Amino acid sequence: MTGLIAFREIVLKVHSRCDLACDHCYVYEHADQSWRARPKVISPEVISQTASRLAEHARAHALPSVTVILHGGEPLLAGPARLRLVCEEFTRALDGIAALDLRMHTNGLQLSPRYLDLFAEFGVSVSVSLDGDRAANDRHRRFADGRTSHPLVLAAVDLLRTEPYRHLYQGLLCTIDVANDPVAVLDALVELAPPRVDFLLPHATWQTPPVRPDEAPDTYARWLLRVFDHWEHRGRPVPVRLFDSLFSTLAGGPSLTESLGLAPTDLVVVETDGNLEQVDSLKSAFEGAAATGFNVFDHAFDLVAAHPGVRARQLGLAGVSDACRRCPVVRSCGGGLYTHRYKAGPADAPDTGAAADTGDFDNPSVYCTDLRELVDGVQGRTSARASAPELSDPAELAGSQEQLTRDLLALLNDRRTGDSDWDRAWRVLGAVERAGRAGADALDAVLAHPFTRTWVMACLDPTPQERPGAPQAARRLTALAAAAVLRGGLDLPAEVVYRDGEVYLPTLGLLRLGEPGTDGRATLHAADGGYAVREEGRPEHRFGPAAGDARWQPVRTWSPGPDAAPVALEDLDPHRNCFARPPRLRLGAAEAEEWRERLDAAWALLHASVPEFARAAATGLTTLTPLAGGPRAGGWGEAGRHGPGALGVPYAAGVAQTALALLTGRRRAGLQALTEVADLYALDGEWQHPSPWRERPVPVSRLLADVHERVAVEAYRRATAAAEPGGLDRINRALDRLSGAAELTSTGKRLVEQLRWELKAVDA
Repeated sequence: MTGLIAFREIVLKVHSRCDLACDHCYVYEHADQSWRARPKVISPEVISQTASRLAEHARAHALPSVTVILHGGEPLLAGPARLRLVCEEFTRALDGIAALDLRMHTNGLQLSPRYLDLFAEFGVSVSVSLDGDRAANDRHRRFADGRTSHPLVLAAVDLLRTEPYRHLYQGLLCTIDVANDPVAVLDALVELAPPRVDFLLPHATWQTPPVRPDEAPDTYARWLLRVFDHWEHRGRPVPVRLFDSLFSTLAGGPSLTESLGLAPTDLVVVETDGNLEQVDSLKSAFEGAAATGFNVFDHAFDLVAAHPGVRARQLGLAGVSDACRRCPVVRSCGGGLYTHRYKAGPADAPDTGAAADTGDFDNPSVYCTDLRELVDGVQGRTSARASAPELSDPAELAGSQEQLTRDLLALLNDRRTGDSDWDRAWRVLGAVERAGRAGADALDAVLAHPFTRTWVMACLDPTPQERPGAPQAARRLTALAAAAVLRGGLDLPAEVVYRDGEVYLPTLGLLRLGEPGTDGRATLHAADGGYAVREEGRPEHRFGPAAGDARWQPVRTWSPGPDAAPVALEDLDPHRNCFARPPRLRLGAAEAEEWRERLDAAWALLHASVPEFARAAATGLTTLTPLAGGPRAGGWGEAGRHGPGALGVPYAAGVAQTALALLTGRRRAGLQALTEVADLYALDGEWQHPSPWRERPVPVSRLLADVHERVAVEAYRRATAAAEPGGLDRINRALDRLSGAAELTSTGKRLVEQLRWELKAVDA
């Protein structure tokens, strides 16, 4: 079968009865009462066959690991002998196929050293159900005769926390009751120092809605937000999976729990009789809701994975209701737990023969308002801290960009083994980095050169003509190492491999070493404030950083202001060909001076018209490349594909066009650099948004990029009396659309807020 999502988690019901009489239990107190007809304890045959089926499934899907959760009823009632058999059978079956993660969910009443010694032997981690302090726990978790279970549970947790069992302690499971004091509940749980706390909404459907004493639709959200506030006040003393999952999804990451988010389910339940069922919580919906008709003796797990009910919980965004798809928090809440969406059909609906039910799950969660308020509440409380620092701190952005280049270069180095030229240059780079401050600064400079990134990316994702073992990668690295040696003035010889009679030294210039068409090697080193090159059979040749040597073409620079760092006018680097249009060849001296004058005038125009945007545009700008041809429609500049700090500007553009190209190009480059190191959105392309500037709807990435540029353009046009009618209105409509976009992360939403403030200043 194809297109299946393999099961990575098995819930194994080892005992179908319980020693407590919890009145909120979905197994015994809700719609499905199939437990009454099942064997009390799992048989050896079911254990062995389930282990074999799981091993078969793991091998077929090449799963690196699988999780088996021992469950019930109360799993400890199965007894140590039967639990040992479970551990032995699954360990044997998975040996050499996949790593086995054994876990147990228990009420803890039977927990004792004889069980924990067994669990320590097989590495079975243990989670204990506890609803808080004694008052909270006794509200539901009592014995059938009404006695409290709280002291026994505390004793079990205390035993689990002691050596040599502490490493088995996985966490506490707490079912929410809004009648309990949320602060007291959290304090009681934290006192037991759990590795993690899971807060669980009580299972409910639209037919059997959750208890709401105040009849408010956000009762559970307000309870959880009080827990959150107290948890924050206490310094987040323990991990809380519900909150950690929200932090992850709000930042663009995956959900960490089945009850939230859009991640597909990968879980199957094995009952004590060997029947294979869907997630257990479905028993809250109707009789037979979890049934599949399959069992471990006659059916492989792949058949269950293909079951329509299982597939329905694996559809991600396509599996939630239309109302949920239009909701801005759907990435975080995921429509809520599948079970909580159930709504029964009308009483007179025709009988389809599929269980005794005519309803469906194509609805928002019965906790819909709670989930919306919870997500918004957590985001509102944490957005400033949760936003990527690169959004507001240029130094953080530059540092993250440099680290990204280093990481990519290290990845490239891992892929290139057995290349003597590469290995030699790599050792030189290491020596440069160890050569004190001068060496570190020199290495930083060549790695920050924007076309270093372009080269690395081309090597990592080569075209058919640039196969991974091609020599041009090593040639560039030798030149990179040599440039770092020369920039640092270091007493280190650096051999370069040149081709066609020349070598480009990143950030420095182009050195001619022979006639066109010749290849060879040369050694470079720093010498008396300049540079020197040696070739076998030829005298040493010295050349300086500046021009004046027929064999040397230095990289020219331009300064955007008296206090600004010089910007490279890069018309030499062979990897500068990363823009939408081709770069100009090396400018003549007069052409370069003329371009500097146009850049000066354009920069003065920007500072006179939009000084705040001009200052922002100057931040991080390191390299300007003259492009062939005239300006594009609107005169907008171009950001390089992979080069942070680089900007392509049409050489033939006039002053006003050059000013607009500098402004818009830097906006585009800045957003590109930010998206490379921070998540601004997730599931890009799942939704299409109307754009005021385009005929067809666009993904959120395109709409955000358009708005990001248009804010600056509107400011410039208004300052130069060239504003278009309705420009502000169009930007505001786009910002409103972005504010309700489900794809945006906390950082993305903060960026939209910043754009609103920028626009208000434009309209002031």
